[in-house]
Amino acid sequence: MRIVAGDFGGRRLKAVPGMQTRPTTDKIKEALFNIIGPYFDGGRSLDLFAGSGGLSIEAVSRGVAHAVLIDRQYQAIKTIKDNVAVTKAPERFEIIKGDAKRVLDQLAFKNEQFDWVFLDPPYAKQQIVKDILKCDSLGLLTVGCHIICETDANADLPDEIPGFKLIRRQNYGITYLTIYQKMTAEAEA
Repeated sequence: MRIVAGDFGGRRLKAVPGMQTRPTTDKIKEALFNIIGPYFDGGRSLDLFAGSGGLSIEAVSRGVAHAVLIDRQYQAIKTIKDNVAVTKAPERFEIIKGDAKRVLDQLAFKNEQFDWVFLDPPYAKQQIVKDILKCDSLGLLTVGCHIICETDANADLPDEIPGFKLIRRQNYGITYLTIYQKMTAEAEA
């Protein structure tokens, strides 16, 4: 596993030990960023189930100014810290150990907002639509925010979520990428 492109391109990343997380492959990561980027001019990203931190590190490498990474597993947090150290830019990352839903409330309390949200929950615990709607109801999403969902085929994400439009759905073997964008109130009407 490596950082594909950008300021930190080519640097190697560690995977979380054990079988509780599955890293996004370099092929899928490259395809994903070609769809949503491939490069950015600032902004903030949120990674709710960060695992190794690979998606957020890739986003920052490609120009996102700051990334917030959340995971509840000790091993994942340790791996994220090791991987962020590889970038030599730790000030561009905030790593939070905790349950995603509780942390979302804390971020809303601090009036934080995000331009990109990565949702790659454990396949057995996918509640993507609920997670998107919670982020939206808490005011965490900027207008135009991209929600990037990595799932398996069983997720069966809808084409329509109130307040969002489906940008793209792509499958890569057993992995599905579904990308939504937050619409303005005028675009919804």
